[in-house]
Amino acid sequence: MTIIKNNKYLHMKRVVITGLGALTPIGNSVDELWQSAINGKSGMSRITKFDPTLFKTTFAAELKDFTPEKYLVRNEIKRSDRFTQYALYSAAEAINNSGLELESLSPFDIGVIWASGQGGMQTFENEVMNYTQEGKQPRFNPFFVPKMLVNMASGMIAMKFGLMGINYTAVSACASSNSAIMDAFNYIRLNKAKVMITGGSEAPITEASIGGFNAMKALSTRNSNPQLASRPFDVDRDGFVMGEGAGALVLEEYEHAKKRGAKIYAEVVGAAMTDDAYHISTTHPEGIGAIKAMELAMEEAKLNPDEVNYLNAHATSTAVGDLSEMKAVEKAFNNNFNNLKISATKSMTGHLIGAAGAIEAILSIKAIENNIVPPTINTVEIDSKIPKTMPIVIKDAVESQVKVAMSNTFGFGGHNATVIFKGI
Repeated sequence: MTIIKNNKYLHMKRVVITGLGALTPIGNSVDELWQSAINGKSGMSRITKFDPTLFKTTFAAELKDFTPEKYLVRNEIKRSDRFTQYALYSAAEAINNSGLELESLSPFDIGVIWASGQGGMQTFENEVMNYTQEGKQPRFNPFFVPKMLVNMASGMIAMKFGLMGINYTAVSACASSNSAIMDAFNYIRLNKAKVMITGGSEAPITEASIGGFNAMKALSTRNSNPQLASRPFDVDRDGFVMGEGAGALVLEEYEHAKKRGAKIYAEVVGAAMTDDAYHISTTHPEGIGAIKAMELAMEEAKLNPDEVNYLNAHATSTAVGDLSEMKAVEKAFNNNFNNLKISATKSMTGHLIGAAGAIEAILSIKAIENNIVPPTINTVEIDSKIPKTMPIVIKDAVESQVKVAMSNTFGFGGHNATVIFKGI
């Protein structure tokens, strides 16, 4: 593919990342996440949130030693579902990391676009189960509806930090976080905001969620050895591992960030979304929509394929998904992989559904900052159906110059979302 370098986007504002926050199965901060990722740490273990004995899958990638009290007060915890608590926690780290002095800015200049695929699943499950078991006059917790609503994380981030700008939630299944990042990017470059808090959170390790994905045969059932279960691209992959947590990014208009002397991690230079229009839960086998998303993102970034150094693949460890994505990458990059390395960090974090893109964006940005490509762990023998030319990094992290990183996310409903970051 040849990129036509035109002036279509030159009048728009530049957008940079000035703050990061993470809460993941392999680390409760960005630093912990990054160190675990480059050291190939697995976040999988037997489920502790409920007794999984009767389920086909008995393990997941749960948070470890999570204490919401670090950033949240009692009422915030009482009135929020876990997915909102995770959002508030990661957003607090990102804002602190950015060095923003919120009181010095107009609250209308700062917005929040958050993402989640399922929202308050645990709250909904608990309340409905309690109602059906009582068999009496319906009694529901007065916080049932607010805790359950998928938009509540973005609303509570705004309330906690006094942010009165653009505020809503993006929902596009596993592509949700990249959708949110793309929207935040667009609002800033169109001069409708100076700063945006964006990212995603998910708390999907519940009986209904695990049972539902089991019914779809989407989850790995490698119960005898959970730490080896998430194995993207491997010939023996048998499904993804459910993960939980959140990732937050502070996006800021470049001149605004530069004026206040902020640390700039990277620049958002391109983003695109398409849809497969093919199947409710399966990606197009030839990755037609994914190809176009990557091509459009590179066109917007004014980049040729040989200028992209790292691809954090969506690669969930499903038979169809991994293969279709690699076919799409082969075509979008026109088999030009001289300067590219690919890895799938879900092999360590599990699949965080609506929060996946945010975590993988952070890892892509850290790859740029450190010139290190994190590995794909657990992959022993790459599926022979995957093009042999794919430069997939397995087993160990590698030192490699990363000036440009691309992150892919694909969701049920055929949603494809690609975001590109560049060092500055």
